[in-house]
Amino acid sequence: MNDTWDRTYDVVVVGSGAAGLAAAITARLRGLTALVVEKTEVYGGSTALSGGAIWVPGNFHLDAAGLGDTPEKAAAYLDATVGDRVPAARKEAYLTHGPRMVREFHDRTDVRFVHTPGYSDYYPERLGGCPEGRSIEPQVFDFRRLDAGTRATMRRAGLPTYGLTITSKDFRQLNMVGRTWSGRRTAVKVAARAVGARLRGRELLSLGEALIARMRHSLDTLGGDLWLSAPLTGLVEADGRVTGVRVARGGRELTVRATGGVVLASGGFSHDQRLREKHLPAPTSTAWSSAAEGQTGDALEPATALGAATDLMDRVWGAPSVVPPDGRPFFLVADRGIPGMVIVDAAGDRYANEAAPYHEFVDAMYADDRPGKAATVPSWLLLDTTSKSRYLFMGLFPGQPFPKPWLESGFVKKAATVEELAGRIGIAPARLRATVDRFNGFARAGRDEDFHRGDSVYDRYYGDPTLPNPNLAPLEKGPYYAIPVHPGDIGTKGGLVTDATARVLREDGTAIDGLYASGNVSAAVMGETYPGPGATIGPAMTFSWLAAGHIARTRSRPAGSASTPSTPA
Repeated sequence: MNDTWDRTYDVVVVGSGAAGLAAAITARLRGLTALVVEKTEVYGGSTALSGGAIWVPGNFHLDAAGLGDTPEKAAAYLDATVGDRVPAARKEAYLTHGPRMVREFHDRTDVRFVHTPGYSDYYPERLGGCPEGRSIEPQVFDFRRLDAGTRATMRRAGLPTYGLTITSKDFRQLNMVGRTWSGRRTAVKVAARAVGARLRGRELLSLGEALIARMRHSLDTLGGDLWLSAPLTGLVEADGRVTGVRVARGGRELTVRATGGVVLASGGFSHDQRLREKHLPAPTSTAWSSAAEGQTGDALEPATALGAATDLMDRVWGAPSVVPPDGRPFFLVADRGIPGMVIVDAAGDRYANEAAPYHEFVDAMYADDRPGKAATVPSWLLLDTTSKSRYLFMGLFPGQPFPKPWLESGFVKKAATVEELAGRIGIAPARLRATVDRFNGFARAGRDEDFHRGDSVYDRYYGDPTLPNPNLAPLEKGPYYAIPVHPGDIGTKGGLVTDATARVLREDGTAIDGLYASGNVSAAVMGETYPGPGATIGPAMTFSWLAAGHIARTRSRPAGSASTPSTPA
């Protein structure tokens, strides 16, 4: 037993992304004291860098949109995608309680979402799939509602938005600003929003930044605490129960008691090269990850030392990425849906539907079942001048030239002809020419006979609606460009095995009393797949909500203990 605690809370949460903040917010809603400890000097985790969407079937926003989603449809879809890779009880818990979490946060906190129409499930044609989309994204938030210090310590995405506040819904239309009237109208709307915010002295956030700012504002309003630069150094255990944590803070180690439980929500191990090489397919590199830099798997070792089981350690939330000279990965989402673009392997052959869901494309990069498989790491994304001038690409507006450092460093290869480009990337010119010619034939006919690009509703979401097949157009106008693509990630998805209430389980299936996990530190409820946009953050928030609720129902406060934090350390 530890009789010299520096602080005491009902709930201690490790990690300050959506999973961590959701646990602390829920704890406060249940009348429990809560502390969030964050390893880095900024809060927000990978959520702040993300699109901020959550995928929660059956939530009230979908009902308001008239989608007719039902528990039966959602369960059929999870069965058709996740299958039996995770226990049925966890899938059922997610589908049952996810909508309740969304409703309570909407009613009792400042966490607000709005439906993103048309952003379909990733496999909308499968049983139970939703072509209209189950994804909801955060409402725009005025950052100035937070005090200056809280604003200064939030993780920022640093997206190239040129001072504009762009939602996921906006982006889809802006991608077609040079092609459709809806794109042009959206550009005017986004510009007017920016002007209006400036005139009113507002600083508007969207996407993951909006979600984190809303959650932090809610936590502050509810009276939860958050420590920065306070990495976890260990778990405190007594008589088979986790009773607290050890953290490094201010140059010394503190012990913090958790009378109800500890919730691990510290993310995966994307930025630990040793763990990547131990668990993930090769080749692998931290340089390809878009996850927050603090995600080095710190919570895994102390939990497994207590007997915690792990699963899905060989899987990531795949994100095909390019790495510009500044070293910051750029995640190719919409960029793989535009026409006039192909991705080829080291031999110059296409090997997958370029517009496929991003995790699926990364799986294809690692697939070893192709006859005569050529290297796919890196692959090469090729596009012509027509596509470069028509569509947003890598954060650049239509027609905006590639930055000089990208060209001068050789990151972007440029050539007048396909054959010349082939020489620049080490591919036989005749073979690359044949690949482009074959693709161009499909593009002119409007059907990709090899990989069916554009057949799915999901593919077409980021395509050009003015074309017969929104995802297909020939590459026929130089100069041509080639950019190396790597199998990046937005986080690892393997981690601690948990039950339907987010309790961490041992290898024999028994729960470690007092220890919970959610988010990417836990083995994903989505198993080996990725059913829809927001299927990372949605479960993270839901299982944190379940964890805090379970703690509230089952905790036993020691006699004479206070209901507020003890004297600050």
